[in-house]
Amino acid sequence: MLAYRHAFHAGNHADVLKHLVLARVLRYLGEKDKPYTLVDTHAGAGGYSVEGRYAQKNAEYGSGIARLWDRKDLPEPLAAYVQLVKDFNPDGQLRQYPGSPAVANLLMREADRLRAYELHPTDHRILASYLESRPNTQVADTDGFASLKGELPPPSRRGAVLMDPPYEIKTDYGKVLTALREGLQRFADGVYMIWYPQLQTLESAQLATRLKAAADAAAKKGWLHVRLTVAQPDERGFGMLGSGMFVANPPFTLHDELQECLPYLVEHLGQYDGANFVLEQRAS
Repeated sequence: MLAYRHAFHAGNHADVLKHLVLARVLRYLGEKDKPYTLVDTHAGAGGYSVEGRYAQKNAEYGSGIARLWDRKDLPEPLAAYVQLVKDFNPDGQLRQYPGSPAVANLLMREADRLRAYELHPTDHRILASYLESRPNTQVADTDGFASLKGELPPPSRRGAVLMDPPYEIKTDYGKVLTALREGLQRFADGVYMIWYPQLQTLESAQLATRLKAAADAAAKKGWLHVRLTVAQPDERGFGMLGSGMFVANPPFTLHDELQECLPYLVEHLGQYDGANFVLEQRAS
């Protein structure tokens, strides 16, 4: 687990989908005056240089955020997300990509509470430095899954949880499912966002179905599932084909916002003719 560094993947197609969803959820929560809490269980370093040696190794951002950077025809929710990335790059050049805590920092108000967990010592140190001046914020180098119980329900009874482990070890699939079930027991109104990689493995293929069942049993406002497929497996059947986001208790606006963006993302981020998306929702 501690070997994983998101810097290798920063700004790729999966980050585009994940942070588009995160931004829409946080904007929705911010429409009411009452503060909310965001718990980020696998926060990373906060920001990543796309000019650094990690990001340059495979240049994954080139088939992700870079394809959207100069577009003038972006659907509004996608344009707002790209603007956040531009706000993170004040000189107007794509040099840095904001991780989920930075996206949150750009959108959250001072009264909103941020709880960020990151085990990797280097990434934790960078993240703590980045967020040290933000009020109502705690950055911890403890296990986000294990710590989630203590965060729920949040004081204001308004909040969201983002879970995006690396899934380099298969137990992460079971952990997100358990965390969702336990989270809904403690805080049935919370918005739970779970990112997962689309791989040709049984664990990846079954995760969305298992998350749906958990949400059907306990989520007060139903669920939403989105998957963006951009690539084909390699000749050995390996590789990340795309990614998905599962949202329990989604904002009622989220489905239509994603419906507006996904055909565009397929067209511009797709790497083969069969690129596609799935968008499904079930009300409570």
